[in-house]
Amino acid sequence: MATGRIIHTLIGHSYGLRSVAFSNDGQILASSSNDRTIKLWSVATGREIHTISHCIIVKSLAFSSDGQILASNIGETIKLWSVATGKEVHTLTGHFERVTSVAFSGDGQILASASNDNTIKLWEVTIGKEIRTLTGHSNGVNSVVFSRDGKTLVSGGQDKTIKLWEVETGREICTLSHFNSVESVAFIFNGGWLAAADDSGNIKIWHRS
Repeated sequence: MATGRIIHTLIGHSYGLRSVAFSNDGQILASSSNDRTIKLWSVATGREIHTISHCIIVKSLAFSSDGQILASNIGETIKLWSVATGKEVHTLTGHFERVTSVAFSGDGQILASASNDNTIKLWEVTIGKEIRTLTGHSNGVNSVVFSRDGKTLVSGGQDKTIKLWEVETGREICTLSHFNSVESVAFIFNGGWLAAADDSGNIKIWHRS
């Protein structure tokens, strides 16, 4: 990052890539591709660790905070994978349209999934069971992210809104109106900063005073 120098070029996918994600400790990079695989790479060496095959293209990846679990969306379902072995741990079903985004809470105990079915689901990671469904968006939800303390979830949707949710209860805290479909959200809870990117090419930033 300091120099912009290329450290490694990772070669192994046979078609274009769709998503990349670092583990929290920075030791492993996950990548998904149009070749319907996920690859796990050693950041230190650039060596491929595992290849996970899929029946369809994976568009979203997320590591748990301890780096032991990788989540991926596969159509209407989410799969949880063991990073150590590359084996499937759980398949999470419940959405009835395509899952668009997945995110772990800071402690890795809860996974949030956003979907084109207008809902967000919260899942208990250890047992792979649904905790609750968050409803309020009037169109598909494109992006979700937890605050660092795991108490707040932010979602951005095709209904041109950003919503903040209380994770413990599923209660909607507030709604921010936007001019365009919200494609991605990023959140720093302790600093009160929220960023959202929309489909018109703009990024808007809010600060809670």
